[in-house]
Order: sequence, then structure tokens, then C-alpha cells
Amino acid sequence: MQKLKLTSQNPAETKTIARNIASHLKGGEILFFEGPIGAGKTVMVKEIVKSFGVKKTPVSASFSLLKKYKGKQFNLYHADLFRLEEGEMFNLGFEEMLEDQNSVLLVEWPEPAKNFFPNSRLEISVALLEGDKREITLKALGKTAQNLLEVLQKKLCKK
Repeated sequence: MQKLKLTSQNPAETKTIARNIASHLKGGEILFFEGPIGAGKTVMVKEIVKSFGVKKTPVSASFSLLKKYKGKQFNLYHADLFRLEEGEMFNLGFEEMLEDQNSVLLVEWPEPAKNFFPNSRLEISVALLEGDKREITLKALGKTAQNLLEVLQKKLCKK
């Protein structure tokens, strides 16, 4: 399991990290976003979705659980599982999304889904630091996510 830790000084840098992630997505990826309320999970999701030419601005999906956006290259699904328990994961339509290799699944508050989704994913943890600073940890599980993380490491850690 590979990890990459980044420090964002402000929301603009957090958005830049999200755009860099988006620029290397090919379809079929699952991204989990973890962290406390207000850490920047939805900021990152919004920027990723925006990167694919979606005009509609994503909002927290907490009350509808799942939103679908039609991007230039593929569908983007934004799930917010904040209010869900593990047993409630069935019959929500995730099975169909997982079969669609021409989509990207962005999941906030993924804890109830960890046993439901495949172990091939990029886990993005956002931690609050002082002021607007954030520590963003990318953890790759599975070959697809490892390949993505290697590319991101080269791009984001240039000296």
C-alpha cells in the first residue's frame, strides 16, 4: 500500500491538488474522501467534477446520498454516506456504477462502504491543520490506484 502526504496552505492549493487528481483519471476509479466536517472533502469533489466540464456545481450529497454528473469523458457519481450505516448500502444502485468502467465514483464519508466496494481505490484523507492549512494523505489500494498515485507523486512532488 502506497501513501503520499501533501500539505495544502489554503483552499486554492487544495483545489490544485484536486485538479491534478482529476487530470489523471481514466474511468473506472473509486475515490474515497475522509476527514472531519469542514476539512475540504466537498471542495475537492467539486473541483474534480468541474475539471470534467460539468456546468452544475456539485453540493454536498448528504440528503440525497448520490448525485450523477455527466462529464466530457465519463459519468461522475458523487456519494455522501454521512447518514448511512453499513447495512443500508444495498439497493442504492452502487452495483451498476461499479460495473460501469466509464465512470468515476467519488465517495465522501465512505466508512459504511468499506466492505461493500472493491479494495481497488484511492483513499484521500483530509486533516485540519492551523488556519486554512490541510494535510492531504493519498493512500492507494489496488493496482489502478497505485498507478494513479505514482503518476500523482511525480507531478505533485516535483522539486
